[in-house]
Amino acid sequence: MANRILIVDDEAHILQVLSLKLRNSGYEVITANDGEEALHISMTTPLDLVITDVQMPYMNGLELAISLLGNKSTAHIPVVVL
Repeated sequence: MANRILIVDDEAHILQVLSLKLRNSGYEVITANDGEEALHISMTTPLDLVITDVQMPYMNGLELAISLLGNKSTAHIPVVVL
């Protein structure tokens, strides 16, 4: 089974480029448009990595990373902030 990566960005072209590159490298990719959506996905879907933008509406990437770290079920997920 491929590693599952969540990409979070409010800019569609960034999501598209990163998704394409990672899928072509054999990863399973899930996308979210903002931190709140990403947080919901991470609570319901097992993930191996989160790649997030910093500046986003509703919940920015740093707030998302802190929320993931503060939750016992998601604290193990590595987060890369772009």
